[in-house]
Amino acid sequence: MTETSAERGFAAPFLDPSAFEPDIADPVELREHRKRRLALAYRVIGAMGWGSLGDGHISARDPERPDCFWLARYGVPFRVMTTDDLVLVRPDGTIEGGGHINVAAFHIHAPVHEARPDVVSAAHFHTPYGTPFSATVTKLAPISQEACAFFGDHEIFDDEEVSIASLDGGKRIAAALDEARGVILRNHGLLTVGATVDSAVGFFMLMERCAEVQVKARDAVSISADMAGRVHDEFDEVAGWQAFQWAQRTYVPAG
Repeated sequence: MTETSAERGFAAPFLDPSAFEPDIADPVELREHRKRRLALAYRVIGAMGWGSLGDGHISARDPERPDCFWLARYGVPFRVMTTDDLVLVRPDGTIEGGGHINVAAFHIHAPVHEARPDVVSAAHFHTPYGTPFSATVTKLAPISQEACAFFGDHEIFDDEEVSIASLDGGKRIAAALDEARGVILRNHGLLTVGATVDSAVGFFMLMERCAEVQVKARDAVSISADMAGRVHDEFDEVAGWQAFQWAQRTYVPAG
């Protein structure tokens, strides 16, 4: 069955902060809302040309079963993702109703969701700048406006395990992330989290841009810690959400 634009998640006001994560009391309705946003997020990522080799994943915590989360079924191109392509992953890694997922996604996302009850969504992709930047094992410097969003709010997973083959690896990632907004996975790429699917993916896009700037501007001059801290406070969850709305309008317009 073909989804309408509203069913794919296009109906929400694009930039109005009052539309940030609607207050939905019914867990069934909230689940459907998160699934629509998750499918749309995969579409946006696919339209940007990321994940074309299946290298990445976004999760969304289930509101009724918070120890479970939704992921894309493995093998579905991100550009054509729908809610029917999402599967519920149980705490033991089994898929409700059957199906297959990127197993590394379970190993990474399950420990992050367990360690961070405040996190609704986590995003990780192998991107043109995030992955090479991660090989420098260096934090982002406050050399751009977007970089201030992660000033004092990101960490490094300094570990050679680039193929996360067990929950132990994911637990080490969660420990490295701690309470931060994002983590640089050494020789692997970026991972961001958020209180909504939109903000988690919006922050990922911002972090990828930061990595690009730092790769290109090797002799950049940093702004002061005081100013970076002030700008960081402007980049709240709504700012991450808004970044995603812009990407949605640009890459997957309603229609």
